[in-house]
Amino acid sequence: MRVKICGITSAQDAINAVHEGADAVGFIFYPKSPRYITPKKAKKISLLLPPFVQKVGVFVNESPKNIDKICKKAKLNLAQLHFDIDEKFLSKLKTPHVKVVRAKQKSDILKYEGEYRLIDAFVENFGGEGKSVDLSWFEGADCSKIILAGGLNASMMENVKHLEFYGVDVNSGVEKTHGKKDAQKVHDFIKSAKN
Repeated sequence: MRVKICGITSAQDAINAVHEGADAVGFIFYPKSPRYITPKKAKKISLLLPPFVQKVGVFVNESPKNIDKICKKAKLNLAQLHFDIDEKFLSKLKTPHVKVVRAKQKSDILKYEGEYRLIDAFVENFGGEGKSVDLSWFEGADCSKIILAGGLNASMMENVKHLEFYGVDVNSGVEKTHGKKDAQKVHDFIKSAKN
């Protein structure tokens, strides 16, 4: 199972996450988030990371032009789109992307079925609040192209693994405070997800 540590705001947290085995790190470019980072600061961190680690920009209500500009400036591989988008929007976006489903009910997990997508619990403020998706919704579903997010922590991983998600995305579950990661929690989470 692939692991993304999101809400990175410091080089030390990014380097530590990669050292512990993270496959991807996420930078949040949503100004209202307490984990917001500038493209300039994200670039400095990106340049310190190994080439095979995915560097992901998280966006809310941004234009394709701005997403492309920020991802290029910050040296990112992928855009994570936490808002409703349509084909017209995607036709203008040049950056590789993953769509996010903010799930309110079981049927929501089927949105974008057949595509790699991230499924997060619906919250008004676009995530980072530790709210979990109901795991029973995934029983019997093909989760091989789903990245699970929302309210995850190391102790939950035993309940998640049998569902065989493509990956997991954690933010608040490995923090000391908003935007500051707890090294032990990061270690425990990645170890639990990958063992």
